Amino acid sequence: MSDILNNSAYAVIIAGGKGERFWPQSRLARPKQLLRLLGNISLIEQTVERIHQQFPYERIFIITTEEYVAPIRSMLFSLPPENVISEPCGRDTGPCIAYAAAHIKTVAAEEDPVLCVFPSDHLIREEDIFDRIVADCTSMAVARQGIVTIGIKPTYACTGYGYIRTGERLPCNMPSEFFEAVSFREKPVKEVAEEYFASGEYLWNSGIFFFRHSVLINSFRTAMPALLDFYDQLENAIRKQDAAGIKQCYDDVQKVSFDVSVMEKVSSTVVAKGDFTWDDLGSWTSMKNLLVPDENGNAVLGLHTGIETSNCVVVGEADHLVATIGIKDLIVVHTDDATLICDAKSAQRVKELTQLLANKPDLESFL
Repeated sequence: MSDILNNSAYAVIIAGGKGERFWPQSRLARPKQLLRLLGNISLIEQTVERIHQQFPYERIFIITTEEYVAPIRSMLFSLPPENVISEPCGRDTGPCIAYAAAHIKTVAAEEDPVLCVFPSDHLIREEDIFDRIVADCTSMAVARQGIVTIGIKPTYACTGYGYIRTGERLPCNMPSEFFEAVSFREKPVKEVAEEYFASGEYLWNSGIFFFRHSVLINSFRTAMPALLDFYDQLENAIRKQDAAGIKQCYDDVQKVSFDVSVMEKVSSTVVAKGDFTWDDLGSWTSMKNLLVPDENGNAVLGLHTGIETSNCVVVGEADHLVATIGIKDLIVVHTDDATLICDAKSAQRVKELTQLLANKPDLESFL
């Protein structure tokens, strides 16, 4: 564990998402980050143990929603329980990161603590490479008046990820490669994604960020003053332990992502090239990156047998057989009370389906 990480840096794990695209396994009471998709421990447990290689438990904070505090504390008993913090309601990653910064500012001994922000539900392999890049990014964040992020080297023209256009490579005395971040782009259509991939100038946006507290505050001031006002009122309420005041701050703030509110607007951002295996597990098609496909290209979790079945994702239970005949490029997910069947091309639309359930009183119990 490096001196910087041990002495001045705090890890923030964002864990409030509902994981709607992983329905029907992911539910309101059991979101994606609490699922055991990759073995015997949940995604959030894997995230904590991964970053614990460089951050002591007492410097790892989890920002989630009120209904997930108890199960997360139960899963992550090594963390101080007060480090699992609930937002009054979800307002996307912009307010969430502001909330984390305000809370850490009230408990940190350092005048200008370093915050390292991680999603709770990503797949990361080659953890030795990841550890090295995290250490280098933290050191870079200490040295610069700007935000540092990690971009993932693309392996294909993906339309499900955001992209970062890179500029000149920056000179540094660290093993990791750093580049100027020229611009941030939202998820592109297929033709644009192919252009990005072919150019070699773009990296996938990992949603991992590093910055000093003062840099974040200046970024709010420059990019979105409303978030700075939110932060100021929030820090004051946290210091007073004013739960009603915190809730009022959330009632008044705009729902906005950190990418849109800050990263697309600030300058002096640098990006480290992440050359480890990574997936944001954004939909059921991600299972093909988690599991070794069979000889027909099927990614299977559970009990399955099939005839003329190819390039499918099949998820079920060990004691419930899913049998298929004559299908390809489909997603089939079975749980004890719901079954999903959809074309793999429509995997991102599962979120639309959960919104449809929410609008039907007779079906909302399946959320």
